[in-house]
Amino acid sequence: MNPAEDAVHEGFMRRALELARRGWGHTAPNPLVGAVIVEDGRIVAEGFHAQDGGPHAERVALEALGRAPAPNATLYVTLEPCSTVGRTGSCCERIRAAGVRRVVIGATDPLPSHAGRGFAILREAGIEVVSGVLKDECTDLNLMFNHWAARGTPLLAAKVATTLDGKIATRMADSKWITGERARADVHRWRRLFPAIAVGAGTVAADNPRLTARLGDEEWCPWRFVFDGRLRLWSERSLPGVFTDHHRHRTIVVTTQHGGLGYVRKLRDIGVQVWIVPSASQRVNIAEFRRRCVDEKISGVFIEGGSQLISELIQLRELDYLMVYRSPMLFADDRAKSAFSGLRTERLVNAVRLCDVRHETFGEDFLTRGHTVYPAKMSVDETVFSLG
Repeated sequence: MNPAEDAVHEGFMRRALELARRGWGHTAPNPLVGAVIVEDGRIVAEGFHAQDGGPHAERVALEALGRAPAPNATLYVTLEPCSTVGRTGSCCERIRAAGVRRVVIGATDPLPSHAGRGFAILREAGIEVVSGVLKDECTDLNLMFNHWAARGTPLLAAKVATTLDGKIATRMADSKWITGERARADVHRWRRLFPAIAVGAGTVAADNPRLTARLGDEEWCPWRFVFDGRLRLWSERSLPGVFTDHHRHRTIVVTTQHGGLGYVRKLRDIGVQVWIVPSASQRVNIAEFRRRCVDEKISGVFIEGGSQLISELIQLRELDYLMVYRSPMLFADDRAKSAFSGLRTERLVNAVRLCDVRHETFGEDFLTRGHTVYPAKMSVDETVFSLG
């Protein structure tokens, strides 16, 4: 391709990405996908995957066209078309049957058994295939689906809001608000994407969070996980809102067999769900938690703290993705609350790093996010290790 053709392809692919995002929060565990059909340099039909179990973006676009594509038509799609029948039929076969002669694709299917198969099927049918257009953007669109498809486990992603020196609260526990309204609104957007949010018992006791996504006039409640290995929250003088509000049936306390069956019964009696995951200690076993999420088809969990929970997930090498919102302020106080702790990082090679990093700005605040990469050797300070 030449630069002019690249620019044309990227322009139409950006429109397909815009369409894909209309399914934000509705498609899990399926991916977000957008598609456009172009004839003579003009978009003549559009489609996106709107919900799990619904028609795929390519089919929606072809149905919206309502006729056979013109001989020079090009289909743009953000993800490699599916090559298996599934619940909605093979998109590769639908494209072939429609008579589309050229397909431009963004990301490759992350399923190891499917990756590149759609390309081959289309080419065998005599269809021109152009792949990798805005590949990084199209791949980033489906963080959860990509992880779920490649590893068969939920994506555990954590979010923190910090000062420039990595603090999340003053020594007097003052933290509202470190970041501005635009950054906090973006957090709600991510909450809407993930099927579940998780916090530790300490965060619930200290902040009594609602753990819902609030976008405009809409409030949406995902599954709300509370990690409480000893069921200590039940002993609080007043139960937190996640146990008593009208969304309490969406609250799941994750505990161990050491928490006490009496408390478990009381929680269930008021409409709160309880997962008892096997554990040799009072700490919640994250590997067992992941397995339960797989059984329940929960493809991603958005972890909002506190710092102890997130730090210990890092110590366990169980955190898959990290999002850090930074505000242009400094506490410069050793006794202020740090976002992360618990490691003994003696050399740079022992540091936890992020890859596939993306940066975004929200007013004066700055977001850095990426997949966690753990060092070959990582020492944990056992004196602060106390998950659950």
